[in-house]
Amino acid sequence: MTVVTRFAPSPTGYLHVGGARTALYSWLHARQAGGTFRLRIEDTDRERSTPEAVQAILDGMAWLGLDHDGAIEYQTDRSDRYRALIGQLVEAGHAYPCYSSAEEVEAMREAARARGDKPRYDGTWRPAPGKVLPEPPAGVDPVIRFATPQAGETVIHDLVKGDLTLPNSELDDLVIARGDGTPTYNFCVVVDDMDMGITHVIRGDDHVNNTPRQLAILKALIAIGAAGEHAEPPHYAHVPMILGADGKRLSKRHGAVSVMAYREQGILPQALLNYLVRLGWAHGDQEIFSLDEMLAHFDIARVQGGAATFDPAKLLWVNQEHIKSTPADALADEFTWHLSQQGIDPADGPPVTDVIEVLRERAQTLVEMADKAAMFYRPVTGYEDKAVKKHGKPPAADRLAEVHAALSALEDWQPEAIHAAVHRVAEQAEVGLGKVAQPIRIAVSGTAVSPPIDQTLWLLGREESLARLTAGMAWLREAGQGSG
Repeated sequence: MTVVTRFAPSPTGYLHVGGARTALYSWLHARQAGGTFRLRIEDTDRERSTPEAVQAILDGMAWLGLDHDGAIEYQTDRSDRYRALIGQLVEAGHAYPCYSSAEEVEAMREAARARGDKPRYDGTWRPAPGKVLPEPPAGVDPVIRFATPQAGETVIHDLVKGDLTLPNSELDDLVIARGDGTPTYNFCVVVDDMDMGITHVIRGDDHVNNTPRQLAILKALIAIGAAGEHAEPPHYAHVPMILGADGKRLSKRHGAVSVMAYREQGILPQALLNYLVRLGWAHGDQEIFSLDEMLAHFDIARVQGGAATFDPAKLLWVNQEHIKSTPADALADEFTWHLSQQGIDPADGPPVTDVIEVLRERAQTLVEMADKAAMFYRPVTGYEDKAVKKHGKPPAADRLAEVHAALSALEDWQPEAIHAAVHRVAEQAEVGLGKVAQPIRIAVSGTAVSPPIDQTLWLLGREESLARLTAGMAWLREAGQGSG
């Protein structure tokens, strides 16, 4: 059997991290088996589905690198297929028109509650041998209800939760087409999974209650010969919800939940995938996973059944570990994107891979790294008062002049040679290295904070470093703080 999984979001908003985890689990399960991963857009909710939301989902999937196979399926393109099958189910007696109003159905449910039963439609319009149906009311477009089997039970062999059993007598006669003829979610999903040959449905456990209803519809479709070669129900795996720290379902009140919002915050796609795969699954005590390691070790059957808690601090830690370990050239494109968000053109300074190597140990996010990197691509436009008061006092300008002379004489503009030159200036002046390095930092960055001074000057380059030192000296002297 060729494994075929799917991710089927509704385009009513951004790609949520919960959806991204479901997509990841489905993608991993398919790729491990050499199978197929399909993408389906469930856009039958015309009022809430938007092209912008579709694009947001596609952007999120592309950024995460969760590539799909084949064309994207859109439910709105399949209306004729749904209507044809609904007609066949009615003709075969597996579905029927129902003329009960919404108010009447609610009254039926209230009566059931009063009896202590589960609230449900009472089957007024369901055909049965010898039963006389009411006269259809004039001017009413009926909904179509699925005639759920009333005897026996439905067993779901869930790969995560184990076997789940539900008596069919507890299932309602589900509406599968509205009064205007449009099919409902639970029917479309079944037809789509059947026609796409989905072998494994991996989704959130908020869908558990839908599964027995969908299985019943699928069995009816198989019985009327609609399934063709896909005449076996799929395997189901209902993965746990993701909760916030307060134990409630993850939402905007807990912070960012959009995948692309995490990109904007400087999270790497591989770090987000790493964090999400661990929300409900483990491989020993390992915390950091490459995508290859996820593919090697992930097992949908070992996903825990209980809910997982989203911890933003843990995500930051995972992200920093990936920043430190990912090759600089593999970080370059994403880092360049963050520089561009700050209006920085990398062509105006050192190679981004060199900057990444210097800054990677000091940044939890790429936003933080881009902030620290800005000094290499933008001119100094001012000097921080606090830094000048602490480190710009006389004879700071004289020290800068000595450094300028020492650096100008260097033949080899490399960190080792730069470090040695700055160290010689400090030794000759009989002061600690900080008394020389801090004025340099102020001159070349405008602040007292930068990477190690030898790496900072190396990245800036000879010409830019000497120019900034000259400008810093002039400013300190003019301000009356630089010379002894």
